[in-house]
Amino acid sequence: MHRRRLLATIGALPLAAGAQADFYPQVRPRPLVFPRDHGAHPDYRVEWWYLTAALESGAGPLGIQITFFRVRTPIDPANPSRFAAQQLLIAHAAIADPARGSLLKDERVARAGFGLAHAAEHDTDVQLHRWRLWRTADGAYHCEAPARGFDLRFSAAPTQPLLLQGEEGFSRKGPRPEQASHYYTQPQLRLEARIERDGRALAARGVGWLDHEWSTAVLDDDAAGWDWIGMNLDHGAALTAFEIRRRDGGTVYAYASLREAGAVRARVFAPEQVRFTPLEHWRSPRTQARWPVAQRIAVGARVFETRPLFADQELDSRASTGAVYWEGASTLLAGGRRAGVGYLEMTGYLEPIRL
Repeated sequence: MHRRRLLATIGALPLAAGAQADFYPQVRPRPLVFPRDHGAHPDYRVEWWYLTAALESGAGPLGIQITFFRVRTPIDPANPSRFAAQQLLIAHAAIADPARGSLLKDERVARAGFGLAHAAEHDTDVQLHRWRLWRTADGAYHCEAPARGFDLRFSAAPTQPLLLQGEEGFSRKGPRPEQASHYYTQPQLRLEARIERDGRALAARGVGWLDHEWSTAVLDDDAAGWDWIGMNLDHGAALTAFEIRRRDGGTVYAYASLREAGAVRARVFAPEQVRFTPLEHWRSPRTQARWPVAQRIAVGARVFETRPLFADQELDSRASTGAVYWEGASTLLAGGRRAGVGYLEMTGYLEPIRL
């Protein structure tokens, strides 16, 4: 449930005259079909391809994150103008380096078309100017992102089958039937990267995680935001968990799945079996948001803890998606010992997130 910095700017746009409440289709349970469902679903309101990785390099540990968003605006699709922004493409990229102590980050936004931005429907191939994420026939993902202050390029090869989240890829996000997404994960990616920064090239390799999700309505009106983790465990398992928080501090909905190494299906946990508890906070000197950057996460009878690579992994994307969020490379602990690596994502700590 994530990347979920969901576009307050789009929510403020009026629907075209005569548009109906069903302008965007509702997510309903259906079998996912591949490779088609690796591609874009332009009728739905929002979609993202989100890839993170924990890397080791000659300079020490690094985290990388890149997300491509596709947004269908409320502009009437019958509008014949080539300049009508019916689809927007947005991209964020960040490098987490503890030696630096803050993120190297950049973002892009453009309307689809004009040979500058597109999201293919037949398979994963998303491009925004010179940034691109695409999937080849062998299942590997490739990325090129020449950004301000750094250049990120990598290949990520699958080592496990796709993980369908929720009910065969139908992922509930709240009590109402429309509060859902189609959602699958490709965990335990074998990733090799080349990063240029400060005039130097750096080779790195490690383990990655990809989420692809599309939806129309996700959050309850009373939701403030969410906490989410995607963690590759060292012995080959994959742990996903999220909690959608109410504005009064309660929980709207929670979810977790754990797929053991060698398994095809994941064990899915009921909302009452999942609980996030803050362990350590950090206050941003820029936004003054107070983020619980280390958390205890109970999943059934098991208890995990996250520890950030460093505290300042806040991203202010109000210029593109309209949200401030914390997207942090983290270590996962179990019983006080390292169990895996991945990312913790949090929204709604500065102000309630709006879709």
